[in-house]
Amino acid sequence: MPHVLNTRTYHSTPLFLWEHLKPELTYRNQQFEDFYNGWEREDYQTTWKDARDVTVVPVASEFGLRNRAWEEDNRRKVDELSGGKLAYVHVPDTNVAGYLNFNRYYFSQVGKQAAIIDERYNHGGQIADYIIDELERPLRNCAITREGEKFCSPLAQIYGPKTMIINEMSGSGGDALPWMFKQDKVGPLVGMRTWGGLVGIYNYPPLIDGGTVTAPRAAIYGLHGSWEVENHGVAPDVEVENDPASVASGHDLQLERAVQITLEALKKNPVVIPDHPPYPNYHRN
Repeated sequence: MPHVLNTRTYHSTPLFLWEHLKPELTYRNQQFEDFYNGWEREDYQTTWKDARDVTVVPVASEFGLRNRAWEEDNRRKVDELSGGKLAYVHVPDTNVAGYLNFNRYYFSQVGKQAAIIDERYNHGGQIADYIIDELERPLRNCAITREGEKFCSPLAQIYGPKTMIINEMSGSGGDALPWMFKQDKVGPLVGMRTWGGLVGIYNYPPLIDGGTVTAPRAAIYGLHGSWEVENHGVAPDVEVENDPASVASGHDLQLERAVQITLEALKKNPVVIPDHPPYPNYHRN
């Protein structure tokens, strides 16, 4: 069928045609020519009137594709290293994309026993207390149906240990997220100290010529008389650097260490879903 690719038209031959001729191609080239010239015959249920044009528009930037490939490679690596026990969730920012990624990846893996939250390269946005609240929800109770199916509350939750990976390229909201993760003792931080820039910039109007002017507007401080994060960053509990040599050899030492730490925590504190108590018998004398 003809397709339009970069404004040039080409014809693609269906795979089944090649497979049909494959044993004969080496010594019956003429048969191939005859067959190709008449491949639109009715017995193959394909005619030129069924053809359609497809316009391919290249993406403006490869960043989104490469970033998603990186996330998916990490998710598969965590799954492989943990034997399917751990979830992997990347939070690229604390704005729309970050919330979408968290909701998409976290809640689709609620069957896992524990989770690694990767906030490396997080360029901020908002204060993501919602993410911390979701991660902290404890196992509260369970239920069993008359058919024997068990489920627990909260329903959409990974009940086991959590570990967060951080690096020096995380800042603003990307500072606040591990700061709150550490404050609430959700789990250990692995990686490198974050950037250390929690002063926010927002709500400045555009200029008449289309330009913009910004200025520091909101500075965040802790509850004990200190700025805590500004110009300091958030230090990891376990410092691990991804040096060029290890990265070039295909390793992510921060991710691998986070998997190891989380599996150790899971071994010490396994997720136990209790069995139901004996059913009461209200008909005893």
